[in-house]
Amino acid sequence: MDLTEKTISAEQIFQGKVFSVHVDEVSLPDSKTACREVVDHPGGVCIAAEDARGRLLFVRQYRYPCKRVMLELPAGKLEPGEDPLQAAKRELREETGARSEHFVYLGKVFGSPGFCNEVIHLYYTKIESIGETQFDEGEFLTTEAISAEEAIHMAAEGRIEDGKTIAALMRLLPLR
Repeated sequence: MDLTEKTISAEQIFQGKVFSVHVDEVSLPDSKTACREVVDHPGGVCIAAEDARGRLLFVRQYRYPCKRVMLELPAGKLEPGEDPLQAAKRELREETGARSEHFVYLGKVFGSPGFCNEVIHLYYTKIESIGETQFDEGEFLTTEAISAEEAIHMAAEGRIEDGKTIAALMRLLPLR
């Protein structure tokens, strides 16, 4: 059975700084029609950066939509046309001050494919040096280092709730 839904019409209803929203009418596999609300997002990166002591760098950041401070691996949004690897290097440097040139691609994940097309590219690297952070305007976070084993345990217990972080930790397992 072909499960593909085909677009009949599309109407953009919102254009923001980070994402846009469109509403589409689609044809379903049974030839009926349905409405799909879609968030268009440029995508992002998430980096598992390991220090010389085997600890991963994490950030704590208030996430307004969730109304809480969350523990996450360093991550960020792709700029228009930006290569994901270059974005990973940039975000790691901006959020933690860490620098590295040798990254391992851990694949990509879709965080909420039921309504959003955001693709998050996952990377692993060993930190080569640490310098100054360069937070974006309006970005407030703290950094901390946690062993990979403890972080995986925290994710399994529900103490890490960020999906991209959990995905990166799971993809990191075969490398350890």
